[in-house]
Amino acid sequence: MSCSGGKVLRDNIQGINKAAIRRLARRGGVEPISGLIYEETLGVLEVFLEDVIRDAVTCTEHAKRMIVTDIDVIYALRLQGRTLYGFGV
Repeated sequence: MSCSGGKVLRDNIQGINKAAIRRLARRGGVEPISGLIYEETLGVLEVFLEDVIRDAVTCTEHAKRMIVTDIDVIYALRLQGRTLYGFGV
């Protein structure tokens, strides 16, 4: 990471609260949720986001840009074998 004077945000995973996890679970068809699921979901989500963001930043650096774009995230997901449809790439 270069020192460009920007803010370094840490531990923002705490912004994902229980209500957000409950909504995602219900959208996936899960109705009753155990109390232990919340912490486990946060851990899995953090690892997933770290991997996607790392690959997106790598794509951005390869293109010699300073700003991560949506295309970089789509390419990062594709690198991980997760094709995201609907973005015309």
